[in-house]
Amino acid sequence: MSDLSLDHLKPDFTGATLASSIAARLRMAIMEGELAPGAKLRLEDLRSQYQVSLSPLREALSRLSMDGLIEVAEQKGYRVAPVSLENYEEITCLRIELESMALEKSIANGDDAWESALVGAFHRLHKLERQRTDGAPIDAWELAHREFHNTLISASRMPLLLKMCGTLHDLSDRYRRILLRTRSFDGGVDEEHRRIMDAALARNTEKATELLKQHVERTAANVLVLLRQRVEEESAEKKAAQGRVGKAVRR
Repeated sequence: MSDLSLDHLKPDFTGATLASSIAARLRMAIMEGELAPGAKLRLEDLRSQYQVSLSPLREALSRLSMDGLIEVAEQKGYRVAPVSLENYEEITCLRIELESMALEKSIANGDDAWESALVGAFHRLHKLERQRTDGAPIDAWELAHREFHNTLISASRMPLLLKMCGTLHDLSDRYRRILLRTRSFDGGVDEEHRRIMDAALARNTEKATELLKQHVERTAANVLVLLRQRVEEESAEKKAAQGRVGKAVRR
């Protein structure tokens, strides 16, 4: 039912252009934190790593910059988009507004095929929820989780809105994966997904959108706790480094 591709989350490059393949690999590295927030991206290093010419590499970087995962500065080149409290709060606010709008439209337009697709997406996610253990690989869960959220809003008949929702979900997921990946699995998430699905299938738009909002906000609250800690630690390290430099200069 859903026409929202998950290819950018699971890099299967069969038939893809070279630039698309590079973009998918870089996207995964950024989403997983392998390329750290704020890290400089040197073209020659990337060209050597991916064994490609500069043209498709620049195209891939341009695509990711349009999605907010990479920043481009004149004379300074490329870098992975940094993380900040303000940025994450803005992403969360926009995601809630746009996904709620898309869910409202999807509930209004969804047919039997949409209902079946939603039940199937939840079933696949639910099975993986039960199989998850702390420290276990979660790539399959990530794909199923995205499929469920995509399917919820897939009947909106608003492709531009869906594209924006997908971009915001990617940006939000980057924070969650980087900051919550080592945390114990939250068993309450499965029940949240079930309640959202049930409300959507019952065509209870007000309840479904409110549950979706609460779902996103609860995850955001967990992320913000760790993000604030990270910001404070980085600030303390920066001050300590400046202090060491000051002492060295005075000597």
